[in-house]
Amino acid sequence: MALVDAFSTEPLAGNAAGVVPDADGLTDQQCQAVARELSVSETAFLFESEEADRRVRFFTPTQEVDLCGHATIGAHAWLDAERELAAGSHTLETNVGVLDIEIEDDRTVWMTQDIPTVEPREIPYSRLAEALGVDEATLQDVGAELPVARASTGLPFLVVPINFLESLGSVTPNLRAIETLSEEHDVAGIYVFTFDTLGSDSTLHARMFAPAAGVDEDPVTGTASGACGAYLHDVGAGAFDEPPEEMRFEQGHFVDRGGLVEIRVGHDKEGRRAVRVGGQAVTSLTGEIEVPEYEDDGIIEA
Repeated sequence: MALVDAFSTEPLAGNAAGVVPDADGLTDQQCQAVARELSVSETAFLFESEEADRRVRFFTPTQEVDLCGHATIGAHAWLDAERELAAGSHTLETNVGVLDIEIEDDRTVWMTQDIPTVEPREIPYSRLAEALGVDEATLQDVGAELPVARASTGLPFLVVPINFLESLGSVTPNLRAIETLSEEHDVAGIYVFTFDTLGSDSTLHARMFAPAAGVDEDPVTGTASGACGAYLHDVGAGAFDEPPEEMRFEQGHFVDRGGLVEIRVGHDKEGRRAVRVGGQAVTSLTGEIEVPEYEDDGIIEA
């Protein structure tokens, strides 16, 4: 197994993902135990597939999730580094369907995510402000042009704009309130972003909170970035003269795990909106893990 830092070219930055190759034969319980032991936001387990080059399942420390961008990028970067893959096109079977993966000559991994959906949601700013621990005005400032929305490219998030980088940095999440909102709107978490950035060539800076999925704050989130890319093209177009087809999102700097996510928004062969998420990754740790047999769940029933 390995720990791979995605959306970074430096170890111990970006977002760490567990990668377990040759996971055929592992049970759900064993996968969950390994993910809990590695204790990173997601661990990718790779299996043989009859529909694609390989199949992947993603586990947080507490549950399985249908899609994970950074673990997909990390897993393919690791396979590339181990000479098990070459630059070019590949396919990946996930719980949301078969997705296209592209590895470029510079080792950037691109993931075409699921068909996007974006639905504006009317949630009182007072409630969002309470959940995020910020002044209500920091959300209302940008709310006229940028509504709150439920957006998904395979895994749904509430996308919430905030006015300035200072306001984003001051977010003090009420995890119980965020979990409640996540359950009410059937999302993995809340993705908060501002156009106020550290880099002049960046589009936005973001943070993502997903306590309902067992991740208090995810350093750099590929699936949420993809969802936000779709959001900007569907309901956030008022913030641009013309929504850009290529964007760069900053994330992770407030938890000392800074990373960059590349976003490309276009159309597939059938003319549908298509979002691609890209980035590089570096392996920070390799090793072996002992996986116990689970013959009994150990639960005593009265």
